[in-house]
Amino acid sequence: MSVAATGVDIGTLITRSPGIKGGIPHLVGTGVTVRTIARWYKLGLSPEEIAAEISHLDLAQVYAALAYYHSNREEMEADMAAEQAESDRIEQDHTRPRDYRTTDNKTTGLRDHGRSPSDL
Repeated sequence: MSVAATGVDIGTLITRSPGIKGGIPHLVGTGVTVRTIARWYKLGLSPEEIAAEISHLDLAQVYAALAYYHSNREEMEADMAAEQAESDRIEQDHTRPRDYRTTDNKTTGLRDHGRSPSDL
């Protein structure tokens, strides 16, 4: 989406719809969320660098996302923290070491995944 230099209502650049992107704020006509822009900005990328990395965005769209983030910082930070906590929980659940040995030295746990010890 190309944003013209004049005549753009900044309020038309960001939308929030329950059925799109889970209702989180995103740039209209793109798959880019305000969270994505805010995260890159918080990592130290300038708006110009963000626009260069996401080449289908205009600089005005990046600034609109940052304006939205700064205007709704408390809500955005809470959403990002909740998303990070859920991501951490999922990662921990899937990287938790499992003990595949029993007291009689037979391998167990593989049957849970449709395999038997003889498949080793």
